[in-house]
Amino acid sequence: MPLFSHEDKLRELDASAPLLEKIEMLRRILEARALPIDRVAVATYDAEGDVLHTFIASNDGENPLVRYESRLADAPSLLEVREKRAPRVVNDLTLFAAGSHTHTHSIAAGGFRASYTVPIFAGERFVGFVFFNSRRTGVFDESLLDQLDVIAHLLGGLVAHDMLAARMLSGALKTASDLVHARDPETWGHLQRMARYVRLIAQQLADDGKLRMTDEAIERLFWFAPMHDIGKLAVPDAVLFKPARLSDDERSVMREHSSVGGEMLDRMIHNFELGELQGIDSLRDVALMHHEALDGSGYPRGLSQDEIPMMARIVAVADIFDALTSPRSYKQPWPVEAAMAELRRMAVSKLDPDCVEALASRLSDAERIRLEFAEEAAGERISDNCGNSTLIP
Repeated sequence: MPLFSHEDKLRELDASAPLLEKIEMLRRILEARALPIDRVAVATYDAEGDVLHTFIASNDGENPLVRYESRLADAPSLLEVREKRAPRVVNDLTLFAAGSHTHTHSIAAGGFRASYTVPIFAGERFVGFVFFNSRRTGVFDESLLDQLDVIAHLLGGLVAHDMLAARMLSGALKTASDLVHARDPETWGHLQRMARYVRLIAQQLADDGKLRMTDEAIERLFWFAPMHDIGKLAVPDAVLFKPARLSDDERSVMREHSSVGGEMLDRMIHNFELGELQGIDSLRDVALMHHEALDGSGYPRGLSQDEIPMMARIVAVADIFDALTSPRSYKQPWPVEAAMAELRRMAVSKLDPDCVEALASRLSDAERIRLEFAEEAAGERISDNCGNSTLIP
């Protein structure tokens, strides 16, 4: 055999292609081998909320499950898969026909009749699940399962790598914050709430057909949203934690955090070699532009309308909503209804009206998030002094 005659059919997994392209390639390989797999999907796990979220999927028709989430505690069979760290074989999905879960009925309605579920772990950290579905019953025998295990661990490793890279970047930022300020400029509760509001808004915009965004892109935005204000690490404590309105000079210092944040991200992406991490450009856009305003009165570039990336517009609405509805050292939290009225007023010229109305459509979910991730302390330590009183009341 010639030295270089063998074709590596999995070499594309090493390329910097989107995960969706890689999962579709893996499914095509299974299809080419005449294996009875009609759908391959991944759900990721949000440990803080104990929630599974649809992430990526490749199947031979329309995806039956998009922008879906479910508490793992409410799915006992999947919970058992995680607890046992063992795969689950269901050769006839009518076993779950009496169940009440949306995902069970959606998969069945999509014509799938059998499933194989593999948990994804990165060390001891549970990351999510890989699902294989077939339109035929009784197909998952040991011969097929041995082949699927290889694919499952390959795919799980790809997903875990991206998730852990995002967490590494976030952890590096938090460590820098601890060293520079000896305390976080953003509290844990604020970051948890804001990121979840971002996900709600993006999901609703996609549901309404106003934003073409995959589940994967939405989850990556959720991962990166808490890093939007990294530039505040360079803001002096006297300005960042001032419990009153800023002077003009202090406001100018505060406004620099957006530009500084973009520069910090560039250095960290280079130092951690994360340039190929999917979605990293959106993170930089968010850090730079979440204080821009539709009428051009924002900063640092004075962008307007469509010049402002949608990701930054989504983060702006989520961030301001949390600022309004959370306690501060100088104010009580606004009622949710009053906060929404203020966002609608700002949507006339400052905020994206579609983003505001998307949040309004999911207000009951937003209220659940607000209560679930409420600060334990009587008040937040975060300052709202972002230097633009037209954006932060």
